[in-house]
Amino acid sequence: MYAELHRLARRQLARVGHGATLSATTLLHEAYLQMAGRDHAFPDEARFLGYAARVMRGLIVDYARSRGADKRGGQFQMMPLDEALAPHVPDARELSAIADALDALAAVEPALAEIVDLKFFCGFSLAEIAAMQQTSERTAQRKWEKARLYLHEALGRGRS
Repeated sequence: MYAELHRLARRQLARVGHGATLSATTLLHEAYLQMAGRDHAFPDEARFLGYAARVMRGLIVDYARSRGADKRGGQFQMMPLDEALAPHVPDARELSAIADALDALAAVEPALAEIVDLKFFCGFSLAEIAAMQQTSERTAQRKWEKARLYLHEALGRGRS
């Protein structure tokens, strides 16, 4: 299970671009410390991984927010010399907006938020998610599309 959680942590850090300053092992251990204090019963491995992904996402967002604090020089951003070659790395505001939109989705439709966690953060395919939730792959795809539309709309409202 440790190897799977470590892979999940590496994937999340690669997605947000904080790999150089926050290691996957540190993220995994911090997530474990947060999860160990709570007693949750998980019916299967997928639910546990989804919960772990949410905890890691929260830690990454908190880390990004703390690095962006003005008292730490957060108003300045380090840029590579050739920005055209650098991949798009979300900043603290984008991560915060995404986290807020996912939290709002979880409050309205917890099943859709779970699909996002399993697909986007855990890296499961729609076929695997459908098998975990004992639904058809088409149902999982419809839920994924609905969640994406909700998040797109929520993030669009935040920009205007």
